[in-house]
Amino acid sequence: MDWKTMDEQMAKRDKSFPAATKGEGGKDLAPTVLADGTKEFHLTAAPTKWEIEPGKTVDAWAFNGTVPGPTIHVNVGDKVKVVVDNKLPESTSVHWHGMQVPNNMDGVSDVTQDPIPPGKSFTYTWDATRPMVTWYHSHHDGTKQVTSGLYGAIEVGDIPTPDNIKPNQVVLMQLQDAGTIGMTINGKSFPATKPIDAHLGDWVEITYINVGTIEHPMHLHGVDQLVIAKDGFPLPAPYKADTVPVSPGERYTVLVHADAKGTWAFHCHIFPHSEGAQGMFGLFTEMRIS
Repeated sequence: MDWKTMDEQMAKRDKSFPAATKGEGGKDLAPTVLADGTKEFHLTAAPTKWEIEPGKTVDAWAFNGTVPGPTIHVNVGDKVKVVVDNKLPESTSVHWHGMQVPNNMDGVSDVTQDPIPPGKSFTYTWDATRPMVTWYHSHHDGTKQVTSGLYGAIEVGDIPTPDNIKPNQVVLMQLQDAGTIGMTINGKSFPATKPIDAHLGDWVEITYINVGTIEHPMHLHGVDQLVIAKDGFPLPAPYKADTVPVSPGERYTVLVHADAKGTWAFHCHIFPHSEGAQGMFGLFTEMRIS
């Protein structure tokens, strides 16, 4: 195609952001509080039709029908119970990545538990012992099951912020790159990714969770990122960066001071993950500061 046609097609796609799609992943999951104070959650793993971007619907495997699965919030000191029902056509298990849990609750098939067969359930119990932002995921044929959508986030308490900064909003960005779900942020590919909207002077806390298979250097235009925690552990010396490399399984928490008005590109800086001849795609979103 000639360059004018290419530019027109790119502009049409890029200017369609943010595009509406069916389904939103990562919503908060409300617990049932038992008589002894235990917080009980229910996760159902099952095949799900999932719209990645307008016109692209895939056969995902998901917790509670969304990709990512619902976000679990608990406080330090809480007793936690998670009942996992398996409605997949094969066995599965759930691992609580980076969490301090009893060995028999760690969720690794044939290592710490028997797999959960189709039509059966398994109950995980553990105590939340420290502030943490992390994730849960299948640990049974993870190559297929995780990249098909079987993952979600966990937040335990609040990560301490330097100078007692109180963020105006907290954002989780779960980065996938392979399998059925492909190059996505929170289960969506640009132009269906969700923008981050902030007012001038706001503080935004963002945690990157790499649920994929390769590193993603996350680059924000126009404003700095203050890196304050790695894998949920507060850093003794926070540092500024414009690009934060996030390897598989890692979490980085950053504070962004929205001190410059405008629409700022926000993307993985490996261009084959975010930008091509068709325009922006995959791991690309925008921070809009007004």
